[in-house]
Amino acid sequence: MDWEGQKLAEQLMQIMLLAFAVIAFSAGYFTASFQTMILTYAGGVVLTTLVTLPNWPFFNRHPLKWLDPSEAEKHPKPQPSVNVTTKKKSIKK
Repeated sequence: MDWEGQKLAEQLMQIMLLAFAVIAFSAGYFTASFQTMILTYAGGVVLTTLVTLPNWPFFNRHPLKWLDPSEAEKHPKPQPSVNVTTKKKSIKK
């Protein structure tokens, strides 16, 4: 799953769980049944899991292009600069 696919999966998960929570609450309220509410929401969680958890092809629309190892050897890694200056402030009493 690529980065955009992960973002899409998270957005789908949040939208679907919120929608199923509203649907489950409404169904439970109108039927006056806590069991109906819980079963409706549990079904929504299972459906959301089936949609967002597997690595479906529509989550891989933006694949990353990796650099070939032979090409990577031609370019040196950037070295961290050592321009750290530490000054201690004098404490006035």
